[in-house]
Amino acid sequence: MQGMAGMNGLKISAVAGLASLALSGCVTVEAPTEPIVIELNVNIRQEVIYRLAEDAGNTIEENADIF
Repeated sequence: MQGMAGMNGLKISAVAGLASLALSGCVTVEAPTEPIVIELNVNIRQEVIYRLAEDAGNTIEENADIF
């Protein structure tokens, strides 16, 4: 009994595979005519100001005789 069930499953798989090949269409991939634009609206001002303040503080500490 199990041998027949295995054969039926194999036949069903083969038929499904052939049907998928017969029904598959042609897929074409084309490059867009216009460039792809990705807009990133990121606010980095605060980080830049923090780094500049830290660098300025380090410079003043290292060169205390100049200031």
